[in-house]
Amino acid sequence: MQRFAEGKRAVFHTAAGRPVEDELTHLSRAAAAVLGGGLRDLAARPFTDWEDALETFAAAAQAEPLLLVLDEFPTLVDVAPDLENRVRAFWDRARTQAKLRILLLGSALRTMERIQTERAPLYGRIDLSLLVHPFRPHEAALMLRRLKPADRALVYGLVGGVPLYLEWWDQRASVRENLLRLVCTPGGQLLTEGELVLASELDLSDLGRRIVYAIATGRTKFNEIQQVVRTDPTRTLDRLGQLRIVEKVVPVTADPRRARTNFYRIADNLLAFWLGIVDKYRAEIDRGLGRSVLPVLVSDLDDHLGDRYEEAFRFHLRRLADAGELGEGIVAVGPFWADQPQQVEIDAVALAGRDREAVLVGESKWARTEDAGRLCRVLAAKAQALPNRATDLRYAVCARGRLTNVPSDALAVTAADIFRANAA
Repeated sequence: MQRFAEGKRAVFHTAAGRPVEDELTHLSRAAAAVLGGGLRDLAARPFTDWEDALETFAAAAQAEPLLLVLDEFPTLVDVAPDLENRVRAFWDRARTQAKLRILLLGSALRTMERIQTERAPLYGRIDLSLLVHPFRPHEAALMLRRLKPADRALVYGLVGGVPLYLEWWDQRASVRENLLRLVCTPGGQLLTEGELVLASELDLSDLGRRIVYAIATGRTKFNEIQQVVRTDPTRTLDRLGQLRIVEKVVPVTADPRRARTNFYRIADNLLAFWLGIVDKYRAEIDRGLGRSVLPVLVSDLDDHLGDRYEEAFRFHLRRLADAGELGEGIVAVGPFWADQPQQVEIDAVALAGRDREAVLVGESKWARTEDAGRLCRVLAAKAQALPNRATDLRYAVCARGRLTNVPSDALAVTAADIFRANAA
């Protein structure tokens, strides 16, 4: 929003859960820096209530456009429950009479969705609703320029694409030094963030929390989740999917509406790391055993990061497909598995055309070095299980660092390709 507001008259206010009078005082100071020079000294005479603030902004926007940004709006509503009604009453009166625009920002998804529902005061008055997604692998890499590509992949696999988490990572320090500071120290930012996300920003119910923990500990199939929570989890699983906490995974060759073979995974990288690794050591870290826990935690990373790297690999293939580099008519890229006649798993399959023919199969390894020729031979054998495949099937092989013995017709991918720091 700051970038969007460059070159515009804009007042920014970030709510912090202060009493209403204090919130208005901080808003007055922010406004004084932008609206200074008028008859009213906002620093000396701050806003007395929300009507006073909104009418002042409308008056200042009579001749020249003004942008008002209210960040962490859910927190503001918590301390001023009538704010939505006041904004509605003001907006119905002033929207056509002033060149004022208001941006409401918030990370509590449920609250931001609620204010747009039919019975909410602001229903019908919001011109644009935009869900801001975390950075994707190639975008996150732009915040990690000082790191080697393999380390960019590691950081992304642990914290995902939220810029705040990427900023916490000290690119001048080693992986162990970062994990000691962020995770293995009482009060460490990543140590506490997972619980904060579950408790506040995502506002999960008790059932949602139990489902998330069940998936994180390996109960990934519907019937396994149901056995753990002892109730029908369907609606809550759907809600967790909407919040991008949990993702339902089906074989790419199956119809997601009818597929019986599926499982659930934690979609967010930070939550997957926190729930899958950090949380089991959290009590001992809080008791002061962080340095002792650190090498054990580090030894868990390779097993954890393989799945996260596979998804980054699939995303890279989707980018190539969108750019036309995997051929024409690519309609899907995803994992494939089958249990009959024998168990087969393929990390990535690209389907093309109306008949969804497999035109590319891919294998990803969280390894520094891999023999690409061997991986292609393994893929050729696995591809026999695909229900519909091209005769000129292409192979894509991926490692974290380096690939050897790459066949001339294979697509070779490393972390340097997925996490390229000079991406457009």
